[in-house]
Amino acid sequence: MRLIWSVDHELERVSKRMETRLGLTIPQRMSLLLVGHNPGILASELAQVLHLHRATLSGIIRRLRGSGYLDGTVNQTDGRRVGLTLTAPGRAINRQRAGTFEEAVRRLLASTPTRDRLATERVLVRLGAELRAIAEAS
Repeated sequence: MRLIWSVDHELERVSKRMETRLGLTIPQRMSLLLVGHNPGILASELAQVLHLHRATLSGIIRRLRGSGYLDGTVNQTDGRRVGLTLTAPGRAINRQRAGTFEEAVRRLLASTPTRDRLATERVLVRLGAELRAIAEAS
């Protein structure tokens, strides 16, 4: 439990530092990275990938659009569907790596043997499932 708490605490610290340095929290950064890799992704799809409630993601998207990092294109056949794309400033900030959470993750993954990564992935997937079961039972 202490290790999980420690990782959560460090993610919060890095998120606050990123917000001060880059103007982006980890969820905002993840949103930009995913939109960059999936131009035209719908907000509902992004919420699903990030495991965020749509209302939470709406706030993130609103802030990113307000900061000039994201743009939305309304679907021609269904005006309720908006495909998200990066603006030029969004693409520029996505290229920055120093001091970001993904920089730490990349370093860790590069130095971790495959068998350890796979074992860790299995444990984290199971932990996620256990936590979802508790949340859904409530």
